[in-house]
Formats: sequence, structure tokens, C-alpha cells
Amino acid sequence: MTWRPAVAGVALALPLLLAAGCASSSTAPAEISTEGSSGWRGTPITSGYPLPDQEFTDTTGRTVVPARDAGAPTTLVFFGYTRCPDICNIVLANIAAAMRGLPQSVRDDTRLLFVSTDPARDTRAVVREYLDRFDPSYVGLVAPVETVELAARALHISYERPDGSTGGYEVEHGAYTTGFVDGEARVVWAEDVSVADMRADILRLVKLARLA
Repeated sequence: MTWRPAVAGVALALPLLLAAGCASSSTAPAEISTEGSSGWRGTPITSGYPLPDQEFTDTTGRTVVPARDAGAPTTLVFFGYTRCPDICNIVLANIAAAMRGLPQSVRDDTRLLFVSTDPARDTRAVVREYLDRFDPSYVGLVAPVETVELAARALHISYERPDGSTGGYEVEHGAYTTGFVDGEARVVWAEDVSVADMRADILRLVKLARLA
């Protein structure tokens, strides 16, 4: 299956919510909500925005531009860090559980991109070891903090750049996961989405990709 160019949508002005460690909210921002009869379990995006076009390095040392190199027609993107005390671990575990309940062909067409929000401490080796605890297929991406900030803003993910002045700092970042079809955002999930709901939406994303 080939990628088609991402639809150029106007970026939506989403609120940037912050909390200690990870920003969290049980509901998605109102600006991207649509009617409840849409069939999505998460919150659908009506004016899709593209995958980030910044350069990252994956855990093998390869240069990756998500908009160009996502590697699968259905892409999930989550920003987090390996020393996250709470939400990151829950989100990554739930995505892994959702994927395990899907047919192999669906899993083959889906890729999770984990963007580290803590580049000072999250080396490629650290990220790889962390992600392998959840699912070895997860793709870990690292980049300078300026690049991470640009990518987060492009996806309307809140992010407060860490200064790294102390060893025990936490990184404030949004806890939403964004689902893309052929490089275009279609749905976002808050951190408290159920495994069953995420599984249903991933299946729908893959079906949309196969119809494209």
C-alpha cells in the first residue's frame, strides 16, 4: 500500500493543558469534537493535520521524518518519556493490549511512534529498553528539545521544555495519542480511553487506510 500526500488542514487552536509529570484530561479538547454519532470511540478530527515533518533519530540510529517515513498506513503517535511516573506507562500498556487483540494483518498495518519529551536523559538505548517492556514493535524517536517542541505543537500536544538542571525533574506534556491514516490525523484518545475502545478505533483506522 502506498502513501498519499497528507491533506493540508488548518491547524486547530487547541488548549494546552499541563499537569505535573504528564498533562491529562478525561475528555478531548472541545475544538476537535464532533457529534457523538460518528462511530468513533475516541474524539474524531474533522480537519486533519499531518504527521510531523521534523527529523528524528530512531533507536537504531536511522533518521526518521514521520510525515515521510511512518512505515505503516495507520500510525499512532504518543509523546512521553521513560522516567514518566504514571500516565505514559498506562497509555503504552493499553495500546499494546489493544493491539494484541487485533488480527495480525491489522497489527502489520499499524505503527506506534513514541516521541521522547526528555532528550537529555532518553538516549536511544534507554528508549529501546523502555519500549520493549510494552511492545518491541514500538518505534522510539529522539531529537533535540527544540525539534520535539515543534512536533508537539504541530500535533496540538502540550509540552513544557525541560531545563535538565536537576537529575530528578519531571517533564510536563500532553497525554493524548493521535491516530493517523496515510499521514492525516483522524482521531485522538485521552489517556483514560478503554482498551476495547482503542482497539475498535484502530481497526476502523486500518479499514479506512485500506479503502484509500
